[in-house]
Amino acid sequence: MSDITITNSNVCASARKRPFTIQGALDERSPDKITVWGRKGTTSALGGIACLAMMVVCPMITIFWWTSLSHYDGSLYRAGVSMVNTGLIPFFIQNTPGTTLPVVTVYACWTLSHVILYSFLPGTRCKGQLTPAGNLLEYKINGFLACIMSLILAGGLHIYGLFDLAFVAQNWGSFVCLFNIYGLLLALVFYIKAHVSPTHPEDRKFSGSIFYDFYMGIEFNPRLGSDWDMKLFHNGRPGMIGWLIVDMCFAAWQYKQYGYITNSMIITSFLHAVYVIDFFCNEGWYLKTLDMCHDHFGFYFSWGIAAWLPVMYTLQTQYLASHPVDLSNWTAALILTTGVSGYVLFRAANHQKYISRATNGNCKIWGKPPQFIRAKYKTAEGSMHESLLLCSGWWGLVRHANYLGDLILSYSMCASCGFTNLLPWTYAIYMTILLVHRCYRDEVRCYNKYGKAWKEYCAKVPYRIVPGIF
Repeated sequence: MSDITITNSNVCASARKRPFTIQGALDERSPDKITVWGRKGTTSALGGIACLAMMVVCPMITIFWWTSLSHYDGSLYRAGVSMVNTGLIPFFIQNTPGTTLPVVTVYACWTLSHVILYSFLPGTRCKGQLTPAGNLLEYKINGFLACIMSLILAGGLHIYGLFDLAFVAQNWGSFVCLFNIYGLLLALVFYIKAHVSPTHPEDRKFSGSIFYDFYMGIEFNPRLGSDWDMKLFHNGRPGMIGWLIVDMCFAAWQYKQYGYITNSMIITSFLHAVYVIDFFCNEGWYLKTLDMCHDHFGFYFSWGIAAWLPVMYTLQTQYLASHPVDLSNWTAALILTTGVSGYVLFRAANHQKYISRATNGNCKIWGKPPQFIRAKYKTAEGSMHESLLLCSGWWGLVRHANYLGDLILSYSMCASCGFTNLLPWTYAIYMTILLVHRCYRDEVRCYNKYGKAWKEYCAKVPYRIVPGIF
């Protein structure tokens, strides 16, 4: 039996071996039952209402979590009781922060700086996946250099007294408000663009529901000009790099309040940095993920990157800035070791998949020739291709080994905050829900694509994420 590989064409041009496209995900076996690549083209009235509800509730979640941290000592329970006693609408009227001109100025300068870096820094040219309409897009990959320059610039401005990073933490409520506004406006602008000036009209999808189309997005890969990709820019720059900068700001705020930075803050920020730096070291790989190859550019994507990521992914450092936790040396070492181990598992699993893909199975996994299933599939245009379904190494233990490593790293990030409050554990809980849902979504697509070969693989590797449990 054989190695799991989905050979793709989005490896950087210099490293590409055998270019296959994932267009085969549009498998003819059940085209009316499931959309394998790209979102659904239709929805029910209930689906549209659900999307409207999500667009109302999600911003409220970010405000509620900020309110819990800033006004209720990090207690979601106390904030919830207050909301029940006050009433939903009065509670949010009282607690929703406004924004200010200095905050808008700082955020505008931050965004503009990344527009400049994205445009002018040198980078590698990489191919993306073939879109459902057959477009093969090229991307400029320079996120790692932009990330390093951003960290150096932010640190330099703070050290030399040109900008106090603690300003962001001290005005965090105003930034939370601004993030929500920016994410909404971004979705609105590109909803209009999809109708009047689409980048690739044939890749658009209309459901007939304004709410569904606004939430899920119409354009698949909206661009400004031929090279400015909105999905890659917003996920990598205001999103992932912003994650690290926000951590720095709350570390600066902790130092300003207490005169030192706790080991828990250092460990959490380090594990965040490992995750983000890994993202940029493998930015070409990101081009083949669900974000780039399935999600259209709507509220779900734009608001998620602009507001959800900087607010909810940084909850641990937000919490630690005002609730310092001094870990014992043994506890700190255990958390750090566990987190790094999760990252190593995540990276090793992806490397095993890459090696088996690049060598067509002529390699060794854990010192042995790999076992794999050769899965054939037919593309939308009718040509046959083959992928390897890896059954060795980490992929012989569970079908989503990279998700297991991701979860171990996620829980380690939160463990530094202790167990007094649930709030800083939000990220780990969210990642569990996200990855379990994505696991099922992946498997439906794989079954639709590979058919019997996928069933054979599932029989050989029965567990999804956690060996012996799930």
